[in-house]
Amino acid sequence: METRKNPRPFIDEALIAPFRGMKDVLSLSCVVGDAMERNQVMDHEMKPRGADKKIIGPAVTVKLTAGDIVDCLDVFAVTRPGDVVVIDAFGELETSIWGGLMSSLALQAGVAGAVIDGSCRDTDEAKLLGFPIISRTYGPRASHTAYSGRKEPMEINVPVCCGGVVVNPGDLIVGDEIGVAVVPYGDLKEVYEKAKQQASREEATREEILKGASVEALLRKFGRI
Repeated sequence: METRKNPRPFIDEALIAPFRGMKDVLSLSCVVGDAMERNQVMDHEMKPRGADKKIIGPAVTVKLTAGDIVDCLDVFAVTRPGDVVVIDAFGELETSIWGGLMSSLALQAGVAGAVIDGSCRDTDEAKLLGFPIISRTYGPRASHTAYSGRKEPMEINVPVCCGGVVVNPGDLIVGDEIGVAVVPYGDLKEVYEKAKQQASREEATREEILKGASVEALLRKFGRI
């Protein structure tokens, strides 16, 4: 089976840019998840393993084959600067499919980060490079590609399941030290407006708390905490 490589879908950067402008918002994955009423949030095992940096960008997806995990070098023929590589490795915990060289190649290609439902390695190198990775786990065992020379089967830019959430090519990935939220491309405008309101409300709430406001007063003013 060969690599099935689909083209990158059209992505309107005007819909992505406002989310990039939220990079300094505290607990951004939580804010965006709240804007989608707690939906579209990857499970709790998906945690940062590389650089301490938020991941915000459209998804380029990779679907591997259970029991035959290979390196996904071909993805860089499709990515554009600012994209996020999202890999469905079927939750494989013992074989790492992203290492230091992949982080270096991704950085060179302008990729904003990698989100992997599986394992990565060389996390010290990723931190040194300043490249953010979120994965289910990490460990030293490499894929067989370095020994077999084989880079297939693999599918690029197809719907995948990552962290328990369906991710389509072009969906927005928002990842931070807490976790990952996935915004469907068709919902970007609506979710941004809700996320912006949520972020503003939380900032105002924090200010009121520092002024000594009671729980009752906060609920009266903001409706929630």
